[in-house]
Amino acid sequence: MSRERPRITVVDDDLVTCELLCEVFAQEGFDTEYAQSGESALVSMAASCPDVLVSDIRMKTRLDGLALLERVRHHYPSTPVVLITAFGSIETAIRAVKDGAFDYVSKPFDIGILVSTVRRALSIQSCPAPELAQDDEPAAQLSGELIGRSPAMLDVYKLVARVADSPAAVLITGESGSGKELVARAIHMHGTRHRQPFVAVNCGALPETLLESELFGHVRGAFTGAVANRRGLFEQAAEGTVFLDEVSEMSPALQVKLLRVLQEREVVPVGGSVPVPVRARVIAASNTDLEHLSLGGGFRRDLLYRLNVINIQLPPLRARVDDIPLLVRHFLRKYAQDSSHPTAVSESAARLLAAYPWPGNVRELENMIERAITLSPGRIITDDDLPAHIRQTPTTQPPADLVVPDACDAAMFSGLPTIDALECRYVRHVLQAAKGNRKAAAKILGINRRTLYRMAVRFGLQM
Repeated sequence: MSRERPRITVVDDDLVTCELLCEVFAQEGFDTEYAQSGESALVSMAASCPDVLVSDIRMKTRLDGLALLERVRHHYPSTPVVLITAFGSIETAIRAVKDGAFDYVSKPFDIGILVSTVRRALSIQSCPAPELAQDDEPAAQLSGELIGRSPAMLDVYKLVARVADSPAAVLITGESGSGKELVARAIHMHGTRHRQPFVAVNCGALPETLLESELFGHVRGAFTGAVANRRGLFEQAAEGTVFLDEVSEMSPALQVKLLRVLQEREVVPVGGSVPVPVRARVIAASNTDLEHLSLGGGFRRDLLYRLNVINIQLPPLRARVDDIPLLVRHFLRKYAQDSSHPTAVSESAARLLAAYPWPGNVRELENMIERAITLSPGRIITDDDLPAHIRQTPTTQPPADLVVPDACDAAMFSGLPTIDALECRYVRHVLQAAKGNRKAAAKILGINRRTLYRMAVRFGLQM
């Protein structure tokens, strides 16, 4: 007999979070229960399997969220699992998606989005009696250098996980320096082709004739200097991946030849006549809007359709300011070779880094940190260690983990807000000042976390 109300189980080692989420789901018309460990969640599921399991990833119990996901997928394969974490990374996203999580949500999350995610999960049938499932492929534990926990980057991680095992062509778009090649390598290394070669070429760095030979190879005597047969990148890649960076820079003639390769899955070396089969996957990247370029005749639309089977749009660094501290710490570890080098950034320097628009994106930030480490005489990078154009940036956009009371005063009272509107603005301000830490924010406000949670729901604030 089917249940009248869907049942949701919340798993978190924090009692307040469990109670608050259960209250939200109950208000949405669900039957709710909670467990404060992965072990107790499994006991509860054995007695009465929920329709959806919502679990935090990091728990101070023997079974964390990922271990619990593995057990649930093994014994209750049709129960959707939604994972929540404040420590988003490509490794956990890849593992969560490959281990079968329905979705992966980063904190602070929007309550409406979380409820909507659970409703989508409810379209999957509730689990039958426990049964054994086939073991999933273990997720690759590869670090790479994709750094970021912002919602925009989490969306990128989930796309990487979903397309990694597919043979479909991928087009990665984004500004120069935003990390397009890192995404391409992540797709390759987390997929079934990871033991095969990853070969990359910048299509804008070589003249047309040299690029053609580089891609398709040539036979001996094809041109002056061709003293021996040479395999092109498509042959060298075998069953791996060919990465075409800045594909928009290809000449019209080469675009036609690339289109044929994608359609016929074979290449003809320069000066040759015998086609060679192509088994490699193609990932292309561009910092130019290829759709707009094709409308003006600068790029073939039929080639665009072949390349753009799956599109991954990388956000610019200025659109994910909250990731700047993570990136800075990463580059400090990367370039600080010993204890004599700087290992931290001063608060005022952090303000400048957050306010600067970074037209060169992550690549520019990395170069700047390497420069600062080299030139800084002390253990902390200060304003004086930053280039002049960064020091002259108005710090009107402080990082999320820095409090700037003076900058908030005018905005707080602008427009003569109502008491409710003023309360909403102040709660938002305190949450930002507390870096999203609910316990600290509640203490500052002089209320308990349950009251803070209700206020956040009432005002539509992220928690």
